[in-house]
Formats: sequence, structure tokens, C-alpha cells
Amino acid sequence: MRFEHLQFELHDGVARLTLNRPDKLNSFNSDMHAELRVALDQLQDTPAARVLVLTGAGRAFCAGQDLADPAMQAVDGKMPDIGNVVERHYKPLILRLQNLRVPTLAAVNGIAAGAGASLALACDLVVASQSAAFLQAFSKIGLIPDTGGTWFLPQRVGMARAMGLALLADKLPAAKAAEWGLIWECVEDERFASRIDSLAAQLASAPTKALVRTRQAMHAAASHTLEQQLSMEGSFMRELGWSADYAEGVQAFIDKRAPRFGGV
Repeated sequence: MRFEHLQFELHDGVARLTLNRPDKLNSFNSDMHAELRVALDQLQDTPAARVLVLTGAGRAFCAGQDLADPAMQAVDGKMPDIGNVVERHYKPLILRLQNLRVPTLAAVNGIAAGAGASLALACDLVVASQSAAFLQAFSKIGLIPDTGGTWFLPQRVGMARAMGLALLADKLPAAKAAEWGLIWECVEDERFASRIDSLAAQLASAPTKALVRTRQAMHAAASHTLEQQLSMEGSFMRELGWSADYAEGVQAFIDKRAPRFGGV
């Protein structure tokens, strides 16, 4: 499929998905959502892909929902069902990301606002340029954080900071986001591109299945008892212990060489 609002490429195991509406700060519209569904489904069915890098074109990562999109406009004086927009577009998007068979890296190159901030937080690792910032802008228009924002924020930074971000809608600079533990790393602008390339290559050469199982186990812990979590760990360890990547990792350790993981 030829994309209009995305750029999608695969090279050396690194799938790079770039939101491409720079004139609108890469804000979401219905067409972009449709293209994202296709792109993520293609990625899921591409064995050569070992990691997804998600970023934005131009000076923004993603400014959230485009309020000028027809789906957000009143019809005959009746306001749209925004809950339906969330159910049709944002909920499936986040669940697709969380269930991808490869690890995900958000490369936040500029402002990440509203649903754009939540989109970044839905990825396994979030790295931002120093000039980037995160903004929970929902309260300014009478809404709540969506796209998983009310789930991701308290888990990452605790209830007090999550409430402050959501209620006050203050912009959070990338450096402070890293200091608070909202994201993995804040990188100087001039080093940002090379740092993303380095991390993407590292993840692409890692044991893919083990990274994805780690994601699943980490997220499950929030609703598990310790006993349930121990059982899940045992199940995943059994599965991974029979994988080709585990055998390669052990052999590489014995041979005192770098492992050559195949992602299986």
C-alpha cells in the first residue's frame, strides 16, 4: 500500500514508521489511523522485522488528534461521539502496539501532545531529543487523557505527578520527563539521530521473542499476585528455554563470543 500520511521502511531488521503530516504537527486524522492499521499489520506479518522505531516528520512527534478532522466536527448542530472515535481508532492502535511481535522504540523528536504523548508511552522504550516535550493537553478542552494516558502516566511517574500533568496541562520538558522516569532517555539534539540508530540496531540484533515476553510479563504484573507472576515467569522461561536464541546465547557464552540471535 502506498501511504500518504506515513513513511514506512525496513532496513537491516529495523522497521521505521514515521508519522508524516508535518504541516499539522503529525496530528491524527481518520486517514492516518487507517494507514497505521495497515502498516502495523504489515509489520506483524514481516519476519525480517526485528524492531519498530516510531517517530514523526518535521519538528513534532505528534500533536494528538486533529480537531479539524471531519470525525471531530458537529453534524447538524450535534456534537460527535468522541467515545466512538476512541473505540474505533485509539484503542485498537494502542493494543496493536502492545501486541506487536517485535520491541518498539519511540523516537520523540519534538512535541508529543495529547494522544501523541500516550502513543509514545505505549512503546517499550521512549527516547526524546532535548528540545522535545510532553503535554497532556486534554483538560484545556474539557476532556481526559485517552489513548491509555490514564493507565501509562500513574504507572510511570506515580499518582501525584500524573494528576499534576493531567489537571494542569503543563508542558513537561524531555529532560524532566527522563528525570521523573516517564521516559528512558533524553538525548542532546545533535546526538539524537545517531543514538536512535544505535538503539534500534541493538534491539534488532537482540533475542526478539525474549524482549516481547519481557514486555508482556512487565505489563501483566500490575494485575497479578506474586504467585500469578511467578507462574507466568515459569511459563515464559519454559518456552524461551526451548528457543534457538537461548541455545545460541548459551553457546556464545561458552565460546566467549558475541551471540548471533535470529529472533526465534
